[in-house]
Amino acid sequence: MSDMLKGLWAYRGFVVSSIKNEFVTRFARSKLGGFWMILQPLAQVLIYALILSAVLSAKLPGIDSQYAYAIYLTAGFLGWMLFSEIINRCLNLFIEQGNLMKKMKFPKITLPTIVVGSALLNNVMLLLAILGVFAVLGHFPTVQLLWLPVLTLAMVSLALGVGLVLGILNVFIRDIGQAVPILLQVAFWFTPIVYPVNIIPERLQQLLVLNPIYPIIRGYHDVLVYGQAPHLGEVILIMTVGFLILAFGLFLFRRASAELVDAL
Repeated sequence: MSDMLKGLWAYRGFVVSSIKNEFVTRFARSKLGGFWMILQPLAQVLIYALILSAVLSAKLPGIDSQYAYAIYLTAGFLGWMLFSEIINRCLNLFIEQGNLMKKMKFPKITLPTIVVGSALLNNVMLLLAILGVFAVLGHFPTVQLLWLPVLTLAMVSLALGVGLVLGILNVFIRDIGQAVPILLQVAFWFTPIVYPVNIIPERLQQLLVLNPIYPIIRGYHDVLVYGQAPHLGEVILIMTVGFLILAFGLFLFRRASAELVDAL
């Protein structure tokens, strides 16, 4: 672990420049530039809001706004987009960077670090856009917004741990790359993002304890929608689980580094 951190620190300039170059290249020759980064999730929110707001707004007590459902939906999407982006990019990371890993000698841990840095940049831009939308809708988050970095850390640790393990396994078992998008869709609908949890029958609500994403998404709703602190005990528990999975992923990554290059 210490060798990984030393290598990451030694190549910090490479990480920063890669994140910057990725951002610039992604929107080269685009007149709207980074706006496209936030347009897709906001368009999804708009579609869901137009279709479901009339039905589900009444199911959201505690929000005194005619745009209650849109606000609730947007807050949940902020957390989900961070999770899904890290998972999706880690899934094919080593396959896509196979030639680079073969031709250049550098700390391979920089690759998932670049993914996380890029995803966080995208998420910050989306957050700023969401705060702007909230202001237009007359909804202003409270000082509880300061809990957002804690929730972000919990989400990143969980997503990176799972993504790293899946990315390594996908090099050797390509079926994983086909199955994960399906599983992500299941996870999305199994998490109260599009719908409030109180519409689920009580006997089924107990199943949510099996969903590690749910406490973090609920934290996003608490902070951004209801202006209250998240359930810290649950968030810390999920963060701990995330770090344990991440530690296993890093262990697997170190042990399989040589085999990764040979298999690519």
